[in-house]
Amino acid sequence: MPKLSLYRPNKTSDYKFLDNTIREMYTAGGLDLHIHKYLGPKTVGDSATREGHEGADATRPTYDESNPLFIEDVLFLENRDREYDDSVYTLRGVYNAADIDFDLTQFGLFMNGDTLFVTFHYNDMVDALGRKLMAGDVVEFPNLKDYHPLDTSGPKALPRYYVIQDAAFASEGFSQTWLPHLWRVKMTPLSASQEYNDILNKPLDPDNPSAGTIEDFVSQKKKNLEINDQILAQAEAEVPKSGYDNGKFYVLPTEGDVPKSSENKTNDGTAVAGSSAQAGGYLVGYLTGNDIPPNGAPVTTGTAFPSSPSKGDYVLRLDYYPNRLFRYDGTRFVKVEDNVRTTLTPGADNKTQRSSFVNNTAKISTKDRGNIDSRQSLSDLLRPKKDN
Repeated sequence: MPKLSLYRPNKTSDYKFLDNTIREMYTAGGLDLHIHKYLGPKTVGDSATREGHEGADATRPTYDESNPLFIEDVLFLENRDREYDDSVYTLRGVYNAADIDFDLTQFGLFMNGDTLFVTFHYNDMVDALGRKLMAGDVVEFPNLKDYHPLDTSGPKALPRYYVIQDAAFASEGFSQTWLPHLWRVKMTPLSASQEYNDILNKPLDPDNPSAGTIEDFVSQKKKNLEINDQILAQAEAEVPKSGYDNGKFYVLPTEGDVPKSSENKTNDGTAVAGSSAQAGGYLVGYLTGNDIPPNGAPVTTGTAFPSSPSKGDYVLRLDYYPNRLFRYDGTRFVKVEDNVRTTLTPGADNKTQRSSFVNNTAKISTKDRGNIDSRQSLSDLLRPKKDN
């Protein structure tokens, strides 16, 4: 007579009976979870940087198909540009709802209630998805929708997304036959990062795409950008330009070492020709040059010197880079200063050589390599090459 044993090396009728019983439990007591299936790194991109092209990056292989096992960047082991299935799958899952508490077991205050552990029926999962749930899959919880968001300008209900970080067989899912029936995954809230652009850039309301994308409402990115813009606006108001503003100080006009102040004005108070300040005097220093003459004197702007200037006239040459201020001393135009003060925020108004170098958008035309961007990162220039 054979020994009595519940263990079965194969999936017999006992396994099927227990599996159907567990499936019924999840069907009756579980909740619907919407799965955004991860397909793998995107194969569409800058083909010039892919493997197989001249000067390509060997650490970024070229793939002809989508596969969740492929790696986009084998140097950093990252999949930054991920592709997700347009179809949304629905599975029944079970998890324990927990309050968000402070973790007092270590120094500082840490929130430990935002990580969920969800179990799924294994065979139902494989039948629906064609594979197991894995790290990178995104799960939408319809029961956690926020139907009363504080921001009433958006839609009435905001979805809640989690991304799977780890997955394995659940310890409570092993039956009397010692075969597993449940799949347990660890999830954390979805962050507004590059990896999930394929999901976040979709319209939240497909019937009204102009209302905004999912990222606009489920993440803090839009609000953080608004806060950053306000901080920059206040910073530009308090410190509009780099360097030091010396325009509020008066510079005494001199002829050599002799002051020329009171005796160089007419009865109506206008200055006599040649009585303007020759330079910034004691106000000259690091990053003090601007396009304003000392004492706010009038200035002529242009790309050439005037044909008949008067002694003491100021001329701002716009064809100099940066713009240069000159003063006519009666025989020649003497350099006063360069306009080196500029806005600290990058943009079209930043006219310094540093800004034009850092934000250089020009292209260089070559015969053998086509048009090359003048501004390139070191990671693009110093690419590892195969050494066969």
